[in-house]
Amino acid sequence: MKKKMLAAMMALAMAAAALTGCGESGKDSYTIGISQFAVHGSLDNCREGFLAGLAEEGIVEGENLTVDYVNAQADTATAAMTADNFVTKKVDMICAIATPAAMAAYNSTMNTDIPVIYTAVSDPVEAGLANEDGSPVGNITGTSDELAVEAQLKMIREILPDAKKIGIIYTTSEANSISTVATYQEMAPLYGFEIVTTGVTAVSEVPLAAADMVTKADCITNLTDNTVVTALQSLLDEANKAGIPVFGSEVEQVKAGCVASMGLEYYELGRQTGRMAAKVLKGEAKASEMNYEVISEPSLFVNYAAAEKLNLTLPERFAEDASQSFDEIIVE
Repeated sequence: MKKKMLAAMMALAMAAAALTGCGESGKDSYTIGISQFAVHGSLDNCREGFLAGLAEEGIVEGENLTVDYVNAQADTATAAMTADNFVTKKVDMICAIATPAAMAAYNSTMNTDIPVIYTAVSDPVEAGLANEDGSPVGNITGTSDELAVEAQLKMIREILPDAKKIGIIYTTSEANSISTVATYQEMAPLYGFEIVTTGVTAVSEVPLAAADMVTKADCITNLTDNTVVTALQSLLDEANKAGIPVFGSEVEQVKAGCVASMGLEYYELGRQTGRMAAKVLKGEAKASEMNYEVISEPSLFVNYAAAEKLNLTLPERFAEDASQSFDEIIVE
C-alpha cells in the first residue's frame, strides 16, 4: 500500500513539474544575477533581449524567475564585488554583460557550480573565457559581439573615398578593445587606410583624447568599448566641431549621432544568449559543454541627420539596404 501511495505521489510531482515547465534540473523557479558593466543603450538592449529569450523558453521574470540586477557603472572593482555577492547568494546563474563583467564572474565562480552566461564579449578567447576552438574554459559560455571589421572598412571607404586615416579611441585595460584594434590595424591597409589610435584609462580622459584625435584622423570609428561608449556624446561633440564623421559599431551609437555602422543588433544578441541560458537552467545542456556563439551577419544602420550636420552625402543604396535608418539624433 505504501509503495502504491509513493508511486502516486511521484506521479503527481512529475505532472506538476511538467505543468510548470520544470526541466531536468528539477527546479521550477530560478534566480539569475545579472551583472552589467556599464550604462549604455547596447548593453541595456542585451539585457532586455536576454530576458526575452528566456521568456520564449518559458522562464519568465515575475513568474518563475527572480532577477538580481546590478550595474557596475564601468568600474571593474564593482563588477568583481557584484560577482562575489552573487556567489554568496548562491544564485542559479550569473549573466555577465560585457567583457569586464564576464571576466569577474568567471573568476568568482571558478570553484563553484554556478554557471556563467556572458554576452557582449567581443573576443572570448583573448579575454580568457574560451579556448581557440570556441569551447569553454570552465562552466561558462555565451555570445560574442565580435565586430565585422572588414564590412565596416568597406562601408567607410564607400562613404569617404578620399579618406586616409581612421582614428580609434580605446580603453587600454579592455581585452576586447585591444583585440579589435589589432584586427583593424591588420585589415585597414587592404582598403587604403592607416589606423591612428589613442588609449584611455577612464571616461574622464575621452574628451581630451577626442579633441586630439580630430586633428590627426579623417574620421573616427567607434568600438563597443564600454568606457568610450559611456562618453560617446563628448566624442561626438569634438568630432562635429571639427567636421569629422564618427562611425558607430551598433544601432544605439548610430541613433545617438554616429553617421553609420555595419554593426550588431544587441537585442537579438541578448535573445540568443537567453535561449542558451534556458538550456542550461532546464538541464538540457551544461555551460561547460557549449561553445560560445556569434551573430553571423552584421546589419547596416544609418543616421541621415548626423550625415547632414557634416554636409556628408551617403550612397543612394543605403536607403534600401539599411536595416534601420534615422532622420534625427536621439540621445537618451
